Amino acid sequence: PPAHTYLRGGYIMEHNMFCFQCEQTAGCSGCMGKAGVCGKTAATARIQDELTGALIGLARASEGKDRSPEADRLIVKGLFATLTNVSFDDSALNELLAEAGRLKHSLSPMCGSCTADCGGTEDFDMNRLWAEDEDIRSLKSLILFGMRGMAAYAYHAMVLGHEDKGVMDYFYKGLFAVGYDSYTVQDLLPIVMELGAVNLDCMALLDRANRQAFGIPAPAQVSLTVEQGPFIVISGHDLHDLKLLLEQTQGRGINIYTHGEMLPAHAYPELRKYSHLKGNFGTAWQNQQKEFSDLPAPVLFTTNCLMPPKPSYSDRVFTTALVSYPGIVHIDGRKDFSPVIQKALELGGFKEDVTIPGINGGTKVTTGFGREAVLAAAGTVAQAVRQNKLRHIFLVGGCDGARPGRNYYTDFVKQAPEDTLILTLACGKYRFNDLELGTLTGIPRLLDMGQCNDAFGAIQVAAALAEAFGCQVNDLPLTLVLSWYEQKAVCILLSLLHLGIRNIYLGPTLPAFLSPAILEYLTEQFEIHPISTPENDLAAILA
Repeated sequence: PPAHTYLRGGYIMEHNMFCFQCEQTAGCSGCMGKAGVCGKTAATARIQDELTGALIGLARASEGKDRSPEADRLIVKGLFATLTNVSFDDSALNELLAEAGRLKHSLSPMCGSCTADCGGTEDFDMNRLWAEDEDIRSLKSLILFGMRGMAAYAYHAMVLGHEDKGVMDYFYKGLFAVGYDSYTVQDLLPIVMELGAVNLDCMALLDRANRQAFGIPAPAQVSLTVEQGPFIVISGHDLHDLKLLLEQTQGRGINIYTHGEMLPAHAYPELRKYSHLKGNFGTAWQNQQKEFSDLPAPVLFTTNCLMPPKPSYSDRVFTTALVSYPGIVHIDGRKDFSPVIQKALELGGFKEDVTIPGINGGTKVTTGFGREAVLAAAGTVAQAVRQNKLRHIFLVGGCDGARPGRNYYTDFVKQAPEDTLILTLACGKYRFNDLELGTLTGIPRLLDMGQCNDAFGAIQVAAALAEAFGCQVNDLPLTLVLSWYEQKAVCILLSLLHLGIRNIYLGPTLPAFLSPAILEYLTEQFEIHPISTPENDLAAILA
């Protein structure tokens, strides 16, 4: 049954937890047992709800007052910490919760006794949101989950010294809206669409931060072979943590291998210059419990994508920043990676070179086709289209996950005709990025543009191609075929809708938090299509 059938009449009050923010939520409805599909416990889910309620209270208390940088950063960190597969640690979440309470009280000591219609309570009770009218709940969920995704990008930019007032203004506005009881559907829809616009600014902010710190990405071929000797695997998304690790391991006889969404790091010249940044280990993030089980090396998690470590390798997992798991060694803000380095030297690595092939058997992948590299070929692309040598361009990307049916994306790319190009980004590319697809008019048919936040660059490529053809983006021979898993996919989708991009194919399932009416509105307004089969969808698109 859809989520809304569960949420009426206080049903969730009788259950341990409620969470439906990710694609793999139980039964495509909501996790309501003793633990979520992601592995977080009901107790952790409740603390995350309490933290979200406290952030809403902080946003209310800040109304009409000068905000402090401390409060701004806490809101970014607090929202990011509640994103899927980030923090499983109750004590770490409780520290953020206590800090939110302290900051709120310093701003408005009497807020708890206020009777203003903003809510005026010490903390917003998230059960009120889950039991809302289904359309109101749906729109508020879009705002909340979209902000959690955007907070990840804001956090990565923040650690590189880049912040944006407009982005922070929206966090306060969005949190206030989630906790405000008097908004109607008509009030909330513009706030939802505004999030898409603000997220574009946030992705642009992170894009500038990364490029200033690490240079302009360029195509790089990356080996999937791990050389013998001590090594460290680094996972997540935070390029700054990778640079610090590279600096601290230089000359120590330890090689570094990326994992998951760290793969695009190989494209940045300021990271690639370290000769001990060797290659990429493993396949998609959801395979880590199998691939890490016998790994003779430590793994450092810098952001989301952590799964509960199994006992067979839990002593080799380290976390940093907002990622946290009970009993796992955490590297604090001083960023002293000595414990990780010592573990690498102690374990010693493989005794001989070992190749962990991609899911299709490939032994190398290519990344780094940022907007400069793609736009350098824009003239060739336009000419190929006009000469009927290039029929269509697909952007096949987004988040990967474990739910059955995601082989759709592998099959789609395999079946795409040879006169088509495939752009990709984010971790969904692990379904097919080791395929040898050849070239078309001298251009590789498969172009990996980077991390999920590099959707900003993909949007700029689409705009440039539209200019080259003298048409609108929706008139291009371009179709977006997207997979989603967590909340960063939500804010990116809202950015695409803000830009008016239509005919998006989305899967493997549609979000459980969308009510039937809101889903109908979005599909009608923007022609969002649930994926069916690669054969049927390719036929419909190419027709």
